Amino acid sequence: MSKNNKDKDIKGITAEKDELSEWYTQILQKAELIEYTDVSGAYILRPGAYFIWEKVKEFFDNKIKKDGVKNASFPLLISKSNLMREQEHVEGFTPEVAWVTRSGSTELAEPLAVRPTSETVIYPAYSKWIRSWKDLPLRLNQWCNVVRWEFNNPVPFIRSREFLWQEGHTAFETREQADSEVRKIQDFYVDVYKEMYAIPVIKGIKTDKEKFAGADYTSTVEAFLPSGKAAQGATSHLLGQNFAKAFDIQFLDKNGKKQYVWQNSWGISTRSIGIAIMTHSDDKGLILPPKVAETQIIIVPIFNKKSEKSLILNKAKEIKESLSEFRVEIDAREDHSPGYKFNDWEMKGVPLRIEIGPRDLAEDKAVLVRRDNKLKEDVKIKDIDSKVKKTLETIHKFLYNKAKKFIKDNTEESKDMKSLIAAIKNKKLVRACWDGSLESEDWIKDKTGGAKIICIIDEKIRPNDKCVYSGKKAKFVVYIGKSY
Repeated sequence: MSKNNKDKDIKGITAEKDELSEWYTQILQKAELIEYTDVSGAYILRPGAYFIWEKVKEFFDNKIKKDGVKNASFPLLISKSNLMREQEHVEGFTPEVAWVTRSGSTELAEPLAVRPTSETVIYPAYSKWIRSWKDLPLRLNQWCNVVRWEFNNPVPFIRSREFLWQEGHTAFETREQADSEVRKIQDFYVDVYKEMYAIPVIKGIKTDKEKFAGADYTSTVEAFLPSGKAAQGATSHLLGQNFAKAFDIQFLDKNGKKQYVWQNSWGISTRSIGIAIMTHSDDKGLILPPKVAETQIIIVPIFNKKSEKSLILNKAKEIKESLSEFRVEIDAREDHSPGYKFNDWEMKGVPLRIEIGPRDLAEDKAVLVRRDNKLKEDVKIKDIDSKVKKTLETIHKFLYNKAKKFIKDNTEESKDMKSLIAAIKNKKLVRACWDGSLESEDWIKDKTGGAKIICIIDEKIRPNDKCVYSGKKAKFVVYIGKSY
């Protein structure tokens, strides 16, 4: 098959972003991010996707280590008795777990749960390790996989049955210390999304109905996606003393009196990758912020004659060497046209392309092409290092500001149910006031066809503010929307 015929047989993304499900599925597969398996909701993360997670892990791991958190590893399997111990003590804690019930053909004496989260395997150890106020604070984190069998329609990254995450579990002498950490970790998660993913997120607190079961409160960072749905980006929970009482985690204070510890847990998962893909990508394929892209720059040498090949390839290698601080590849494939290569790398989300052909070589320049906005620019090769650095920074800012504008343009304020229902129907995020009652919260969800209070935001109620549903005096300012 000739080069041109072969190129004609290769198709890029054939669905538009408005056809979200098909568009998203095509991007994940054609950009070589995941592979499906015969287990529903369990996906293979290919190198491009796993690299994103590695960069996020590196960024967040550095932050928490500088703050005094240490990493550890706890078992994957949890005894049924320990899992039930938590369920009996913490109202609402009923995770849908996968169970191991046999070893070969032999029934196990006690079923073992594949961890849905690790409180029940970590906290029995904490009850052994913590004896005195001198043992506090105890602040550990683990990077691991978890399994949750709790939904029927998995969506890769966004709603997977098995996923990767980090879970921090910390214990303190006082509520004030625990509360301070919850807010700090929430800010760390804001930084992850802003600095790594170029995504603005909304900081807030979950309602009592939506908080983690057993927590005093749950802080959250929320993303709002082009689908018109919010996605919980990460959470930081103040657990209070609920789990300490369930697992008997006590210490002798400075006065020699026994006290229960105050605990937190917090986590971010590979869901964040899905949030980034949905936020930034377009009809041509994947768009990645430079900091998490496995390949930040692709150099495409262009030549038609054999006599040009050696000179242009050598110049491409020189450029690559001069850009050693970046992740750079050269596409020297000869069985594909330049146009095919451009489309291929655009589909795979590489932030910046450098083109160099005979005319460019003669003028000692190259062409820079941005993936985010398609802008092309001629650059002298002697200036390419500084120009590339500046351009990658500009791309990150552009993506962040574009996402920020999307949220602003798609957020409406509602003071009554009529405008709230209309806004939700139009896939908007809605800022409204709420009276704090479970009854109003339930009715809001019922009347809007499934929208819920995404989070309570840190904004003061004005004297005349009324609940969007009941018309009663408002207690909180909230965001309402459909969500994953």
